[in-house]
Amino acid sequence: MDIHTVYALIGFMLAAYSVIGNDSVQTLGTFIASNIRVFKWYWLWLVASLVLIFTLVYGWQVNGGDISYGRLDSIPPVQIEWYHAAAPAVLVLLTRTGIPVSTTFLVLSVFASTVVLEKMLIKSIVGYGLSATVAYVLWLVLSRFINEKFNTVRKETRKYWRTAQWASTGFLWFSWLSHDMANIAVFLPRDMPFPILMGAIAVLVSWLGMIFYTQGGKIQTIVLEKTGSRFMRSATIIDFIYAIILWYFKELNTIPMSTTWVFVGVLTGRELAIATANRATYKFGYVFPLIGKDFAKMVLGLMISVALVLTVHYVINPVE
Repeated sequence: MDIHTVYALIGFMLAAYSVIGNDSVQTLGTFIASNIRVFKWYWLWLVASLVLIFTLVYGWQVNGGDISYGRLDSIPPVQIEWYHAAAPAVLVLLTRTGIPVSTTFLVLSVFASTVVLEKMLIKSIVGYGLSATVAYVLWLVLSRFINEKFNTVRKETRKYWRTAQWASTGFLWFSWLSHDMANIAVFLPRDMPFPILMGAIAVLVSWLGMIFYTQGGKIQTIVLEKTGSRFMRSATIIDFIYAIILWYFKELNTIPMSTTWVFVGVLTGRELAIATANRATYKFGYVFPLIGKDFAKMVLGLMISVALVLTVHYVINPVE
């Protein structure tokens, strides 16, 4: 095993932990929050693991061994160096502080050219704006019929909402993995042999188990701070809208994008809509610091990503 293989292995392990420990809460956070008191954590882990296994095996089968679903088409394979493995290490440190950093920016930035990074940034900004707008309009309409500040679902309809939530979460988990698996696959062979696929699945399922055991970890606070995110109905609607937006951008083109920005955009638009509809009891003075804090953390992650890519391309390895 040469040194570059060691770098690739380290990068893969760190990226796998970062993607599951940081970004996966975007998709599974509301699912965990609204189900953890009803089901044991290992049953939730089992369901999420089955979707993960299906997504990876299906992608591997239909894309000729590529589990990134074409997200790496604009990023050619390179020999893994120490600075490639260092990027997810930085991400792990930021994740431990509860900062919702974009894994796509932080990991793929050291592999991508500045041109590709610019396209990733533009697509992510558009994703944030679109998701916030869609969420705001939708929840402004929904607020006329339901009050998401309270869990008002009738007992006799809860089983239907529970079924809908599990279905929407499964769709979202699949859509999200189709985007973010590129952040892990970039350290692996593009034409992946089956044994490596099985090894990757084993690692990811293990990290996923840790997330369910810890109920989302520190980054879960981003979800729990939002109005009614623990409620089953609210979680179902959030997951479905997020999944539709991710699916749209997945079909739009193969340029990678930050799913973190889309996720925070959905929560931002939703929170603003709830505040607008409940002006008497829900003050904007509470909302703006909340969404401002999330946005500031995203910008911090972006600044670190840009610093990394500039350092790699103009200082460490100016030839590339």
